[in-house]
Amino acid sequence: MDWSLLGLSFITVFLAELGDKSQLAAIALSGNSKSPWAVFAGTAAALIVASAIGVLLGEGTAQLLPAKLVKAVAAIGFAAMGIRLLWVNERDPDPIEDPQEP
Repeated sequence: MDWSLLGLSFITVFLAELGDKSQLAAIALSGNSKSPWAVFAGTAAALIVASAIGVLLGEGTAQLLPAKLVKAVAAIGFAAMGIRLLWVNERDPDPIEDPQEP
């Protein structure tokens, strides 16, 4: 087993998951539950399955396309999402505000 890759994967996913929608959903579910360990088991299983799907898709993609191309497409996709988020916020600085209110 490649322990450095294991550690890097853990740190990367752990930091990426902090404060995201999945963690907020787990907080909301466990706050209203009498069985927080069931919420933990369910959310942990969901993260494992989602990660397994990502790894399998990544492995399949790596066999079909060069890694440099996959990284370039991912970088362009993330940049496009960031630009889109900035563009939407510039056009509509408060998207929560109801335009019907006086």
